[in-house]
Amino acid sequence: MTNSIEFKLFAPYNKEAAVVGSFSDWQPIDMQKGDDGYFRTKVELKDGEHQYKFRVRSLSWFLEKDEWIEVVDPYAVNIDPGSQNGTITVKDGKAIVDTYVWMHDDKPLPPDHELVIYELHIGDFSGGEGDPDGKGQYQNVIDKLDYLIELGINAIELMPVKENPGTYSWGYSPQYFFAAESNYGTTYQLKHLIDECHSKGLRVIVDGIYNHSNTECPLTQIDHDYWYHHSPTDSDNSWGPEFNYEKYDENLDLKPAWKYVGDNVSFWINEYHIDGIRYDATRQINNYDFLHWIVNKAKEEAGMKPFINIAENIPEDPSITNIDGPMDGCWHYSFYANITAQICGDRYDSEELKDVIDCKRGGFMGATNVVNYLSNHDHRRIMVELGERGIVGEAAFKRVKLGAVLLMTAVGIPMMWMGQEFGDYNPLNQEASKINWTLLAGEDNQHLLAHFKGLINLRKNNHALYTPNIEFFHEDPESKVIAYVRWNDQGSRVVVIANFSDQYLAGYAVPNFPADGTWHEWTGNYDLEAGNGQIMIDLPEYEAQVFVQ
Repeated sequence: MTNSIEFKLFAPYNKEAAVVGSFSDWQPIDMQKGDDGYFRTKVELKDGEHQYKFRVRSLSWFLEKDEWIEVVDPYAVNIDPGSQNGTITVKDGKAIVDTYVWMHDDKPLPPDHELVIYELHIGDFSGGEGDPDGKGQYQNVIDKLDYLIELGINAIELMPVKENPGTYSWGYSPQYFFAAESNYGTTYQLKHLIDECHSKGLRVIVDGIYNHSNTECPLTQIDHDYWYHHSPTDSDNSWGPEFNYEKYDENLDLKPAWKYVGDNVSFWINEYHIDGIRYDATRQINNYDFLHWIVNKAKEEAGMKPFINIAENIPEDPSITNIDGPMDGCWHYSFYANITAQICGDRYDSEELKDVIDCKRGGFMGATNVVNYLSNHDHRRIMVELGERGIVGEAAFKRVKLGAVLLMTAVGIPMMWMGQEFGDYNPLNQEASKINWTLLAGEDNQHLLAHFKGLINLRKNNHALYTPNIEFFHEDPESKVIAYVRWNDQGSRVVVIANFSDQYLAGYAVPNFPADGTWHEWTGNYDLEAGNGQIMIDLPEYEAQVFVQ
């Protein structure tokens, strides 16, 4: 039994198009063009998988005008990795992505202000250990979810999972925007991963690459300048053909790049039930009108569930998240750069510290407007930075713990990079660079992991850290000590006292302490009395102490 399945291709100014596939012995089936710019045809197909491509007379400037070419459907949801053909799956007479049935859509998920994000790369996070060519799969992440739950994070941020060329990549050159990366498994398995995350209260944020595409993206072959700038707008930061968000088609009353990316965002939200998007290279996109539109579209598609839109805009610009700005938050590069330099001992500058620990001093409005980090896929791990300065072993772990305190108590959403929590020190590498899980056998690594777990637990359970409230009440430039308090209106308070020097400060008096009485010091798990507006502590070198009342 067969059913009529429609194939369509949006190519409004191309003269002719046809579909070819396994169902036609790869002979062309002509398509008819409508006034809406779509070529369409219907084909009788049996249930099952069928491979196909489109033949179209190209209008791309680097090909002969009206030259016949074969391209993958720009909206293909599955790609056969061997043939690089699109694959359509028919079941019960309808085209589907897969047969996955969602089980946990009713589970409550944390709102944006409660997020603790864990960035990971599917291929390097887990799986394939012991095999230099092995790569992690979606299922391997599922197998590690209990570890992430025990760590305490409540959101994962997946590096790109759209189909990329080759067998290994970071994913920042997407070729097929609607197809999930097949090197990691099937669409069914990716949905299972996201569903299992939801079952455990984890939100799933995906990396969206909407500044550019791979040069072999089908849109480049069909009619390059309809969707893209003719040439790079920023030659120093060009990673592929750049979508042209200014181009307007008067005849069809639409903006081609807006339409394609809007369709893609809608697809990923509705098909994969994602909970947020990190927008790569928004400084290069450089179009707030488009970003406003796509963020509003994403939130409309997400409906009532929490959904966050995060910009990678480096150097950061507060206007992208403020009242008239399009985004909910942005990566806080200055936090990484300044804290790293001061933890490594390159300099001490309390004004710089205050500017990044309290993002409002940098022009941001509130606690969800920045995503703070000390490590991510774009920057070298802090263990590597310390090692290059000859700071290794216990001294390095001590400084990483200091950084962890600042990360988890600063104003903003904290984000970790996979392996950071136990001191992984793989160098920055776009080739396969798996997490070294064997490091967990080390005593220092275990202590660091416990430190992160405790800090995450503190952040999630002390709501003073959800607010934008912060006051720096003590600065000692000579001793390189800074202290601040976070609070909420319900009376919760968290005090941080940080020593950025290489000197052990015995019997150190901290004046202007927020309140007298008994305080619990979290890192050492003991109580201490504050009186007469001060507290007396022993403060080791490159250490932060955390007091809770």
